[in-house]
Amino acid sequence: MSDPVRVCVVGYPVAHSRSPVIHRFWLAQYGIDGVYEKCEVAPEDFERFIRELKQSGYSGANVTLPHKEAAFRLADVADEAAQSVGAANTLWFEGRNLIASNTDIYGFMTHLNLSSPQWNTAGRPVAFLGAGGAARAVLRGLLDAGVSEIRIFNRTRARAEGLADYFGSAIRVFDWDDRSQRLGDCGLLVNGTQLGMSGGPGLDIDLGTMPRDATVYDIVYTPLETPLLAQARSEGLNAVDGLGMLLHQAVPGFEKWFGVRPGVTHDLRAAVISDLEGASC
Repeated sequence: MSDPVRVCVVGYPVAHSRSPVIHRFWLAQYGIDGVYEKCEVAPEDFERFIRELKQSGYSGANVTLPHKEAAFRLADVADEAAQSVGAANTLWFEGRNLIASNTDIYGFMTHLNLSSPQWNTAGRPVAFLGAGGAARAVLRGLLDAGVSEIRIFNRTRARAEGLADYFGSAIRVFDWDDRSQRLGDCGLLVNGTQLGMSGGPGLDIDLGTMPRDATVYDIVYTPLETPLLAQARSEGLNAVDGLGMLLHQAVPGFEKWFGVRPGVTHDLRAAVISDLEGASC
């Protein structure tokens, strides 16, 4: 009898990760003999951890902050998605080679297209708030989907300009204080900051000028109904929470490790929401 397939999520910190809830749900659903664990690894120990991943009995790993760029550099082979953003969140082995991918692009775009299929039919500009960990994957997905202009607003303008340098002329950088005034012709607003997260500062923005068929997507999923999404609904806009991105980005990795392509279902979403609610008590 073969040993169960072992996979982990590695980050620093990693206690907050809901990836184990997702993957253990699927392992149980499909009757797969597998193990999914959390591994907290400090940046100075990350390279050694990855070099010894197979020796330690792991068939692959998810990678979360702050290790995604290091994971990309340490892989033997990076697929097109990882190369397009210079970061990896999913690792697996093919023979002796460690393969890296970035499934955040897939997760974001799949959830956006399912939740708001008409988000880009008018070809309008997109507004993006922030320049942090989620930015590159989201921007890459939007550009690949044909968006011709993405307006970035970030408190530190230099970080936003770095994204413009990386992705090219479709990215336009504006001052953070101009965020409300530049939404009038945007078909999609994405909050890529942590503003609005439970226990943290809120996001001050006026959605009143956005077209009535526009979509507002909040990467934050704790709480699920952020003040930004509540404001969007009050304005009659399409509101999309960030939990779907987390669920969908997990699909390709699970398929690589365990050989089954899982489904993102209402039951899975409910299980993760229940875990989130339990953690907040």
